[in-house]
Amino acid sequence: MPTHQSVFIVDDDPSVRTSMSRLLRAHGFVATLFESAGALLDYGGLERAICIVLDINLDGKSGIELRLRLTERGVTAPVIYITGNDSPANRTAAIASGCVAYLTKPFSAESLIESVTRAATA
Repeated sequence: MPTHQSVFIVDDDPSVRTSMSRLLRAHGFVATLFESAGALLDYGGLERAICIVLDINLDGKSGIELRLRLTERGVTAPVIYITGNDSPANRTAAIASGCVAYLTKPFSAESLIESVTRAATA
């Protein structure tokens, strides 16, 4: 298991995970990828996250609910939400759960890198 810090990406779309990982790597970040909320919750190295990028809709599960479960476990890594289903309700719930950024798909590479950089230095 790696011992370095990483940006955790949780998205049920493999192409989104892969493209974000490549983008982050090109900007000097390391990414650890998760295909589901359960995969992240089962991971033993949550303290290694410099930030967590969470899709709001995770194959029938809620990224916002996942964030709340992580908080209950004492995980303090900053969260960046991404979504293809922007709505006032999602935006309000995301902000209320505590996030450093809320990005709607498709988002620019620059907006993701800026958000991760800000989260990593928070």
